[in-house]
Amino acid sequence: MTITLLGARICAGLLAGVYLAFAVGVMPALRRLDDAAFTTIMNRVNVVIVNPVFLLVFLGAPALAVAVGGWFRTPTAIVAGALGLVTLLVTVVANVPLNDRLAAGGARVDFETPWVVWNVVRTATGIGSFVCLLLVRAPAA
Repeated sequence: MTITLLGARICAGLLAGVYLAFAVGVMPALRRLDDAAFTTIMNRVNVVIVNPVFLLVFLGAPALAVAVGGWFRTPTAIVAGALGLVTLLVTVVANVPLNDRLAAGGARVDFETPWVVWNVVRTATGIGSFVCLLLVRAPAA
């Protein structure tokens, strides 16, 4: 259980960090670009980010957080798992479809604001999951 808690903390922290980096660095930098450059770069990022390392963290964070919630069964552990799942759900239901529409020729005006808003939501839930996991205490051996 302790190794699972450590893995959950690492994955949740890394994933929250990725989303935070987009919120405070990447999207503000792209905001200043013209529509063609913005769309080209965003589409490229959305292709490149789907790689084994990111997918391990992206899927590992919620899976391990849920496992911690199930094993420890404390309110904090359960909330960590729930927030991890919400983070995944927001990405799959909101951000990925927006990415797909942009890649299919969608307009920046229909993409940027909703994507940024949903990224802030998943950043908050991801950080929340990470903080809760930090607060979970493994039983003494």
